[in-house]
Amino acid sequence: MTDTFPYVTNLNIQHGPLEVVDVPALVAACKDRWYNQTLCQVNGSVVRLGVVEGEYHWHKHDDEDEFFYVVEGKFLIDLEDRMVELTPGLGFVVPKGVQHRPRAPQRTVILMVETAGIVPTGDK
Repeated sequence: MTDTFPYVTNLNIQHGPLEVVDVPALVAACKDRWYNQTLCQVNGSVVRLGVVEGEYHWHKHDDEDEFFYVVEGKFLIDLEDRMVELTPGLGFVVPKGVQHRPRAPQRTVILMVETAGIVPTGDK
């Protein structure tokens, strides 16, 4: 994905069932500005860790919803008609088909829940 977009996106599932996921250790090891790692699969969905700072591009997912949950920092989601601000403990669902642009004005840690087949950079 780094050929087209300046993001580090790892779609491999890092942890299987009955394994402990050490999120603080993964966050501490992250040196990238926009990092996305699939942590585990739960039924037909995946849980992804994002360690982000800066802007993502405008995009949408035609067939999948996305759930964002902020662990630390501040996460902004630009929509066509408004901006949503999320701080630790807050979550938000972007429904399928909705154009959005995620942003983080500072290093921010998020968890995402989405279908395993979603293309993180959006549908064309």
